[in-house]
Amino acid sequence: MLSLCFHAPSKPFFESCIDWLSKNGFHFISVNELEQIINEEKPFPKGAVVITIDDGWQSNLDNIVPIADKYKVPVEIFVSTEVVEKGHGYWWSYIVASRKAGLSKQPVEFFKTIDNADRIRILEETKTRIQLKREALTIEQVNEISKSPYVGIGSHSVSHPILPRCTNDGSRHEILDSKEVLEEWTGRQIKHFAYPNGDFSNREISFLKRFGYTLAFTTEQKYLTKEKLKSRYKLPRFMMVEHATFEENICRIVGVWPVKPQKNKVVYP
Repeated sequence: MLSLCFHAPSKPFFESCIDWLSKNGFHFISVNELEQIINEEKPFPKGAVVITIDDGWQSNLDNIVPIADKYKVPVEIFVSTEVVEKGHGYWWSYIVASRKAGLSKQPVEFFKTIDNADRIRILEETKTRIQLKREALTIEQVNEISKSPYVGIGSHSVSHPILPRCTNDGSRHEILDSKEVLEEWTGRQIKHFAYPNGDFSNREISFLKRFGYTLAFTTEQKYLTKEKLKSRYKLPRFMMVEHATFEENICRIVGVWPVKPQKNKVVYP
């Protein structure tokens, strides 16, 4: 099976992907159906594809949801709650804007290597100098799209940190509080998680199990095989590279253009 991850694709790009998959013998299953397959409540299907969306970008409202409804394709949007609630930009957008303004030199990747407390401190200082408009969905929009029969909502943490760089309390907060907030917003049980940046440790898996999550997605770029389904908190996904061409992405996901080992994690943005 294929498991694909988008972030903020354009409507033509996303529709081209869905249309191509539909016309080439793939059939779409929801994350809930994937869970049933993992639990052996349904047989392992051939040619199935799972569509996931990370972060909860404002553009998803116009570029993802209408296409899901049009093609009757289930998608699951993994939402980071803080940026939705506060209405500002994603943290890496502040770093990119700061570099463009000549106010800092460190790239986004640097901030993924430091302790989360240091990342937050620098980010808060950056926000005093850089102003960004809302980039994420609103609370009302998250609630509204969750009512679609084709859109599921999952957790992508509170603030999209690198979870292994957090303290124990920090990691617990990111995993538990995002679940509780999303359940309050949507009135639905939140059972699925996607690791920010694909980073996790056994601690995060322990928290996920404790707080009632039933599966989690990584950014390991491999197919969903029967063997991979045995590790329900380490499910792989192919990252759809939205600054690359449609043709390049199709070649990658079907294996015509294999992902090299050092390229296993596609950095976004």
